[in-house]
Amino acid sequence: MWCIFLQSPAEKVTQAVNVAIEAGYRHIDCAYIYDNEVNVGTALKEQISKSNVKREDMFIVSKLWWTFHSAEDVKPALQESLKRLGVEYLDLFLIHWPVPRQRGGGLFPQDNDGNYIFADTPTLETWTAMEKCVDAGLVKNIGLSNFNSIQVQDVIDNCRIKPSVLQVEIHPYMSQEKLVKFCHDRDIVITAYAPLGSSDIVGASPEFTNLLGEPVLKTLGTKYGKSPAQIVLRWLLQRNIVVIPKSVTPSWIKENIQIFDFQLTTDDMETVSGLNKNHRLLGRYFLNDDG
Repeated sequence: MWCIFLQSPAEKVTQAVNVAIEAGYRHIDCAYIYDNEVNVGTALKEQISKSNVKREDMFIVSKLWWTFHSAEDVKPALQESLKRLGVEYLDLFLIHWPVPRQRGGGLFPQDNDGNYIFADTPTLETWTAMEKCVDAGLVKNIGLSNFNSIQVQDVIDNCRIKPSVLQVEIHPYMSQEKLVKFCHDRDIVITAYAPLGSSDIVGASPEFTNLLGEPVLKTLGTKYGKSPAQIVLRWLLQRNIVVIPKSVTPSWIKENIQIFDFQLTTDDMETVSGLNKNHRLLGRYFLNDDG
């Protein structure tokens, strides 16, 4: 199962994780930058203490922030996430963005003119340090986020441990068909964040429209007796894509998992795919259409 609590109010996160686990979710997607790992960890501890789940039943993910790409910073950053979450290991650790920033000066370092300060740390330096974290037993799998196919292939060609997962933005307005095929052809699991086109995410494109208000999705929802959100999640699931919808609303958390009792027809899959307009919600300033 899956769930994400991206940029959600801290006071709601613990409750949301408890609701999600009790509803059947087992995949919890976190990141250093979300600043809610402590709250997620509190809920995990509560659920495990109640014997509702075992740690080995959960799939806990976190991400390396872009100011910690230097080899000496990778392991400490991972250990900090482990400490916050209250766990001994992660199931998956991702490089959050392929654009390293200078260490120091906060999480979004800028010069005196307000320009972002980038670093020249090679991705392979970061990846090698990630591999050592696997060797140390701190994480079971490592992967990438927001990388394009060229960047992913460069890691594959030079790594010791192949990326297990690529997490990128995917939704009906940004279907990423070429990138999905690229990953599937290389046995890399692809995960879709912002699958419902959440326009309330900080940094979202101001031009992004209401995806779930699309007449096509409403019509299909009526046909299958499902919500537009459930139609989108099912469309992704049938493309063999892992989905991590963000929600802290209990009713939506429960609704998002009710997608295993129906299947979209081939024609309806194509109808949803037809909504694609290569419209990116996040990262539009430094990502191309393949990533």
